[in-house]
Amino acid sequence: MLLAFDVGNTNILIGLFKDETLINSWRLSTDTNKSADEYGMIVGQFFAHEGIKMEDVEDIIISTVVPSMLFTLQHMALKYFGKAALVVEAGVKTGLSIKYDNPQQVGADRIVNAVAAYDKYGGPLVLVDFGTATTFCAVTNKGEYLGGTIAPGIKISSEALSERTSKLPSVEIEDPKRTICKTTQESVQAGLVYSQMGMCDFIVSKMKKELALACKDVKESDIKVVATGGFAELVNQGLNIIDHIDKNLTLEGLAIIYKKNKK
Repeated sequence: MLLAFDVGNTNILIGLFKDETLINSWRLSTDTNKSADEYGMIVGQFFAHEGIKMEDVEDIIISTVVPSMLFTLQHMALKYFGKAALVVEAGVKTGLSIKYDNPQQVGADRIVNAVAAYDKYGGPLVLVDFGTATTFCAVTNKGEYLGGTIAPGIKISSEALSERTSKLPSVEIEDPKRTICKTTQESVQAGLVYSQMGMCDFIVSKMKKELALACKDVKESDIKVVATGGFAELVNQGLNIIDHIDKNLTLEGLAIIYKKNKK
């Protein structure tokens, strides 16, 4: 079995694959203060709850946008599984041609998502990830990762409002169903959710125009839009530009990259 870790700024997503099929997944908060032993015990508890033996794990792959977490998880992999983890970094085969000016600056999560989206849906495509940051990525019909846009995510915006203002409260992220709101809480919710919808609509529309020009014999209508991330379904309620929502995109991307690099 393959054990995959995707470490984001807010959460760690863990997936367990058997014969290329995702059979279990877990999510926990990213905590840079936790040790390799603590993470090893947490994963062990997940496995025990599902009746899975840790010795059945044959390989481990790690993708992280939190550099300080890499050594911790690598050490955990060695100590608790006896495996040297494959790390998604420069030099790892992805199947994509990275056209960023400096490929090493592209977040591992963006590449992993793009690998999975291109493998599952083909190109050209625009990929939107509603995570800690809301990211937009463009991939051509030839598997070229062109780049994209990074914007504050919905949670970052919420935290900024409550922390930097005196009277605006922290609110649950949900759709208030109207813009002429009668309470401060609903007003904040409307601003958070609908600003993401408007931003997504504008950036995706503009990106499709640019992507169509970058690809030969491609129309804007040929470009698929794939979304992932915790708030994808919420934001999509007010949009008609997203073709596919895929919650397991990141974990499946890790499995695809592992297969391309397996010796």
